[in-house]
Parts: sequence; structure tokens; C-alpha cells
Amino acid sequence: MTQDPGFGYKVVANVSGVKGHCNAGHHVDESFEISCYQSNGLCGFFYHNIFADLQTFQFGGKMPWWEGDCIELQYPDSYNMVTIKLERSNHRV
Repeated sequence: MTQDPGFGYKVVANVSGVKGHCNAGHHVDESFEISCYQSNGLCGFFYHNIFADLQTFQFGGKMPWWEGDCIELQYPDSYNMVTIKLERSNHRV
């Protein structure tokens, strides 16, 4: 099993919305740590979809449309859309 070497910032994922039915069982108010090394239960399809943003976010980068230490990402299934908020800690891991 891969071990997280502790690089970058701590990131917590919070499921903030579920439209329809999530086949992976994610539900509103679910919360877990996530990193480029550990998906910690996030659906593999969703994890794959957000990986580039997670990588940028975890290692301190930003995109012009991101503000602060919180970003919102959505699974691209518009019928069963799951939305998560990633929150980056002010402290490095």
C-alpha cells in the first residue's frame, strides 16, 4: 500500500451536494482527508477526474478562478452530480 510521504498541505474533502443517486455511496456531509497519495474512499472515477486540480491544490498552487484555501469540484455526471469542497490547511503536513 502506498504511504503518504507528507508533502504539501493537508487537504480535507467535504461532500457538499448529491444530485440524484451516487452509485459509490457518497452522501452530503461526508468528510475525509485526501491527497495525491490517498483517495481515502473517494470514488475512483471522481478521484481520477479531480487529480490534476488536487495535485495543484495540495502543493500550494492555484488557478485564476480559485479563491483562498477552498475549492469546489463536481463529478461530471450531470444526472447524478456529486459536489465536493476541498479545504487546504494553512499548515504543511
